[in-house]
Amino acid sequence: MSRKVVLAIPDLGGNEEKYVSDAVRSSWISSTGGYVNRFEKEFSEFTGTQHTASVCNGTVALHLALLALDVRPGDEVLVPSLTYIATANAVRYVGAEPVFVDVDPDTWCISPAQLEKSITRRTKGIIAVDLYGHPADMDAINHIAAVNGLWVVEDAAEAHSATYKGRPAGGLAKIGTFSFYGNKILTCGEGGSLSLNDPSLYLRIKTLRGQGMDPNRRYYFPVTGYNFRLTNVACALLCAQLERKDEIIARRHAVFKRYQEKLQGIAGLGFQPVAEWASPAPWMFCLTVNAHVFGHTRDEMMKYLDDNGVETRPFFIPLHTLPPFRQESAMRKEFLPETEKIAASGLNLPTHSMLTEEDIDYVCELIRNYSVTR
Repeated sequence: MSRKVVLAIPDLGGNEEKYVSDAVRSSWISSTGGYVNRFEKEFSEFTGTQHTASVCNGTVALHLALLALDVRPGDEVLVPSLTYIATANAVRYVGAEPVFVDVDPDTWCISPAQLEKSITRRTKGIIAVDLYGHPADMDAINHIAAVNGLWVVEDAAEAHSATYKGRPAGGLAKIGTFSFYGNKILTCGEGGSLSLNDPSLYLRIKTLRGQGMDPNRRYYFPVTGYNFRLTNVACALLCAQLERKDEIIARRHAVFKRYQEKLQGIAGLGFQPVAEWASPAPWMFCLTVNAHVFGHTRDEMMKYLDDNGVETRPFFIPLHTLPPFRQESAMRKEFLPETEKIAASGLNLPTHSMLTEEDIDYVCELIRNYSVTR
């Protein structure tokens, strides 16, 4: 094995260590402090929204959004099946049931055309996921929701810097949620946030986030709440990340561009589709493999790359086929052919701002050579 190319590495080459040390020296290491306030203000500017509420991870962000929207046992929430399991888990956390909807092959995001077919009298809302950094068709989704009296949450966990018709991802629905896990474009290791414009809903989110304490009256608890807060230390990391967001994002776009140039024209390989109205975030570079044309399956190529020191990962397994959800999905007779086709053929290549051109060229040369090996 000549080299090792890992899937993801956080880019911590700015003021991260300085700001964390400052937070430690100040003794403000819990959920209050100057970096919390600074991050929430700057991230609101980044998403083009009036309010940001930081929380301890992206799954909690979804959970808190559903709590704030008063989702209850017996309710149904429409979600894509092609996504990370947190999207559906959060629905179960509040006692509701995720109902799975197929994706649009032109975006890989939840299909507006399929949404209306899944609405029942129990449907309360929609979680639209910006899958692999590509925004969902939010105008169409919001219109369907408005006509049917539903709310929409935009799960933008993977879409830092994406835009939809020129508008930032995460600010396209009633609530937007983000993750800052270690493999995300902007990271603090673990962490998340909610973005929104409704001041009364923001007040409810802040109350629920902080054990149910009235933000204007200390140690008075009008509701049962949760400890979902993010620390000042984590926000110090995020402030440093935001300072370098343009540099980090530009470098990752350069990674995407080089992959596309080097892999262009290989029979049987496909790239993530991009709608004309979208500018996706450069989160994870996606490939699809048509085994009949390429000569090898997706899994065979992943093993070959791994044997040669290149870390990859498969696309998400469709949620409706997983043990926690498949019985209910089968009872609803859910048929999601696009989801299953895309999930079975897709993989992510190493994507991070520390990749060198030599790393990318090495990965692409392996793939190109493998494509002609029968």
